[in-house]
Amino acid sequence: MDQMEKLVSLCKRRGFVFPGSDIYGGLANSWDYGPLGAQMKMNIKSDWWKRAVEMRDDMVGLDGAILMNPKVWEASGHVATFNDPLTECKHCHRRYRADESPFAEHWNEKTGFESAEALQCPSCGKSGVFADVSRFNLMFQTHIGSTSESGSQVYLRPETAQAIFVNFKNILNTSRKKLPFGIAQIGKAFRNEITPGNFIFRTLEFEQMEVEYFVEPNDWEQQFEAWNEWMGAWAEHIGLDMSRLHRLEVPAEELAHYSKRTVDFEFDFPFGKKELWGLAYRQDFDLHNHTEHSGEKLEYSDPDDNKRKIVPHVIEPSMGVDRTLLSLLVSAFREEEVDGDVRTVMKFVPHMAPYHVAVLPLMKKDGLSEKAREIFEYLQASFRCEYDESGSVGKRYRRQDEIGTPYCVTVDYDSLSDESVTVRDRDSMQQERISLTNLLDHLRKCMPYV
Repeated sequence: MDQMEKLVSLCKRRGFVFPGSDIYGGLANSWDYGPLGAQMKMNIKSDWWKRAVEMRDDMVGLDGAILMNPKVWEASGHVATFNDPLTECKHCHRRYRADESPFAEHWNEKTGFESAEALQCPSCGKSGVFADVSRFNLMFQTHIGSTSESGSQVYLRPETAQAIFVNFKNILNTSRKKLPFGIAQIGKAFRNEITPGNFIFRTLEFEQMEVEYFVEPNDWEQQFEAWNEWMGAWAEHIGLDMSRLHRLEVPAEELAHYSKRTVDFEFDFPFGKKELWGLAYRQDFDLHNHTEHSGEKLEYSDPDDNKRKIVPHVIEPSMGVDRTLLSLLVSAFREEEVDGDVRTVMKFVPHMAPYHVAVLPLMKKDGLSEKAREIFEYLQASFRCEYDESGSVGKRYRRQDEIGTPYCVTVDYDSLSDESVTVRDRDSMQQERISLTNLLDHLRKCMPYV
């Protein structure tokens, strides 16, 4: 079993991620986040929001609607350009993207497939059976109201950014920020992908953490580098394996239609090096287009020169919650030999772990459970805690290792008399006797970002 299979198995067994609609046979490429996964997603979003918005005086937030006027997507270019090249095996009818392996080396954007007869279907093995390439729009369509007339058609948003652009004037008028300033948003987006897969890496619905940072046109390079540095620092802060993280300068011919420069943050997943986050210089593409299509002037007035009005340029750091969680799982996963056995341990940094502390009574009798409950309730005010009294204490340690809990607090018979407990470190497995009066301060020192 390879690392990815082990990780997927652990995620289901311990409650990080479950297959979607599992009791009905599932729904391809949909996933539900269990108790531990839901908490980790919240940890990621909360930390990102704190550091991208709350700790900066040049940032404000937005929570835009998922459904928007369809004219938004016409103005943004999504209706015309947001599509992938689709091909289909005529034998087994499996669909593939023409610009991805194993077809990419035979695919040319302008001329189509070269030597199509040599292409072999990865699913059925037949050769030379591929249909002509068609364009497949990635936006999900739905309808407002009780009928499906064309006038009621809307789209599930394929990205969160456009809500920021169409609210630019509202936010500028209410927050009165000066350039440079940014608007941040966390929210769901939806894409009808041709070939989703690789666990939670590419799914039909996902969550984005995005910033649109508005700058003077001649200031974009400095601000681009500042966000480039910020993203790298945040990656290290949340515990990504930095040896797996790489920056790719996207070649000019591969840039999105709105971008003049893009840096992809790529990560070495078990299934290969793939894009994790993106940083793009969108120029004034979006504000200009929405001005043109809506008739509303989306301009910034210079407070030091009332006659000077400009359309700001935009730097966009875009980070997916789901891919960030997957990269944290991959970074944390370890298998270690301990006394002849293999210990599986998730070495999350404490502030990203589902629980900070597990409180374990040695036995479920003689007042130990009551004392442990008392300590558990005391620690809950400061930490994310779990209480566990089922099974041997050794098995409970192993379970906490598998879910990544940094510290276990064990209450034994001596605790009833000497008012002290045993604190076990997840990574070193070392145990230390700590008095209850010092316990809170000890754990805070061990977990400074919690």
